[in-house]
Amino acid sequence: MAGKLNLNGIGMTSQRTRERLLGRLIEQGITNMEVLDVMRSTPRHIFLDEALSHRAYEDVALPIGHNQTISQPFIVARMTEAIVDSGPLEKVLEIGTGCGYQTAVIAQLADTVYTVERIKPLLARARKNLKLLGLRNVEYKHDDGSLGWEDKGIFDAIITTAAPQQVPAELLAQLKEGGRLVIPVGGEGGQELRLITRTADDFTTEVLNLVRFVPLLVGQVQN
Repeated sequence: MAGKLNLNGIGMTSQRTRERLLGRLIEQGITNMEVLDVMRSTPRHIFLDEALSHRAYEDVALPIGHNQTISQPFIVARMTEAIVDSGPLEKVLEIGTGCGYQTAVIAQLADTVYTVERIKPLLARARKNLKLLGLRNVEYKHDDGSLGWEDKGIFDAIITTAAPQQVPAELLAQLKEGGRLVIPVGGEGGQELRLITRTADDFTTEVLNLVRFVPLLVGQVQN
């Protein structure tokens, strides 16, 4: 019963509060109904510390520890919509699992999600959160996300939730023809959220939004 209450939410985490967030997403231009339905049904509050759970359905990024954040719901929806609109998603790679919120959203729209996180305690937390939601189509890896997950490629889509200065060549190489990479690129002076599509012999790039993500760092963190 306690688990059910936690998922459903009360007060500032109730369904009514989630509906208000949904209205804001629609106002900002999110139109894909599948994405909107998943954003409505995914309990963002379980991915946050209890002290911040009352802010779960504000359209803002929030801290999750280890100098990382849970992304703003609009950006999660925007990135998800960009890959869903490309067609069926059998295999999606996520770089930067974090607390697992973006992972949970994608996992409800793709056959399998492969997610890579360099900070081990965050990866453990994400596993716990996604298990609570009953999502079993996710494979996890503790590793340097800038390298992708070559053993599992080629991917229909790749979502990156941290910003490199330049797009890693490894990620481009693991994208199938017609596949899409959604990635923030840039430094403290400004970042662009780019949609990169692989064509038969090249890549096309579209700028979706100006954003602010944590930097994509190399290496691994054990604790």
